[in-house]
Amino acid sequence: MPATILYSGAVAQTIRQGGLSWFHLQFLLGFRRLGHRVILVDRLDEGMCTDESGQPAAFAESIQRRGILDLMKRFGLDDSFSLDVDRGEAVLGIPRAEVIERAGSAACLVNVMGYCDDPAILDAVPRRVFLDIDPGFPQMWRALGLHDAFAGHDRFATLARRIGKPGCTIPTCGLDWITLPQPVVLAEWPVAPPRPGAAFTSIGAWRGPNGPVEHEGHVYGLRCHEFRRFLDLPRRCPGETFEQALEIHEGDRKDIDALAAHGWRLVDPLAVAGNPEAYRDYIAGSKAEFLVPKQMYVDTHGGLLSDRSAYYLASGRPVLARDTGLADLHPLGEGLLAFATLDEAAAGVEAIAGDYPRHCRAAREIAEAEFDSDRVLTRFLDDILA
Repeated sequence: MPATILYSGAVAQTIRQGGLSWFHLQFLLGFRRLGHRVILVDRLDEGMCTDESGQPAAFAESIQRRGILDLMKRFGLDDSFSLDVDRGEAVLGIPRAEVIERAGSAACLVNVMGYCDDPAILDAVPRRVFLDIDPGFPQMWRALGLHDAFAGHDRFATLARRIGKPGCTIPTCGLDWITLPQPVVLAEWPVAPPRPGAAFTSIGAWRGPNGPVEHEGHVYGLRCHEFRRFLDLPRRCPGETFEQALEIHEGDRKDIDALAAHGWRLVDPLAVAGNPEAYRDYIAGSKAEFLVPKQMYVDTHGGLLSDRSAYYLASGRPVLARDTGLADLHPLGEGLLAFATLDEAAAGVEAIAGDYPRHCRAAREIAEAEFDSDRVLTRFLDDILA
């Protein structure tokens, strides 16, 4: 039965990051495909409005304002969002009072990492679902008494599909977790022609916004800490090209130089993947993905496979991923391959190159079977509304 679903995430704030735009679009477009009325509830706090050069700007002239308007129009969502600036100083889209009114009859609020903190909306909506997309960090913060991101919610969902299972070290915090794979609106990710001569690529941040976390005697690190273990891969695979669209600060010059010295080609993610179309084209122009996730995801063994990897698969691009506990969640070996050591990574590159068309076909088949938003979001709503 059609319902109204509120969805809150940082869209305007991250408008120049094509991957984050796509993440939110999978839910917004996916819920709409199922016949539901979806409303994006977004906000910008003081100081978040900038111009093209990144300098502070008035909201009316900011790139965030123009960007979210363009994005919503491109995907037919221009009547389905509300952007609040500085607690009502400016509102774009649906007025806040109307959002609060609609919240009262909505089925739920899907609140990505607890992004919506407006008490009036939270109090009005009958179900508040915390959607965890950075598993390990919020759970450990709560367990350590640093920050409780889950407060005020009554359903809890995560992309870490092995949470609570043997071998997974993500604290459950005593909560009943709903798990789901990354949904992908397959119509937005058509199969691209194979590119056997292209590079193994990925898109991401060398460090990201969160620092390492020490929990129960173990330090859970970031992508940089895990990636350094595989620096020598290009030398081990001399016939292949390896490229990373990597957000990396000049302060990590030692790592930048080490990556270059070992044969990694670095490109600016804002230049090649700064909007949804460019992001999709970059993936389609790749041979395959070589994925090293955050060390947090590897060491907790939570079974996370990134949204980005799901897009590679949907595009018919094989994925060679550092293992996070994937074996009992997805079919491995064709289209999606996992590795834990440098030797295994090199063998995975060789396997993909050795029968590339087969791996491309298998990649799309996995996406259709495992990540189709129609199936994933139908189950998700059944779970959260039960």
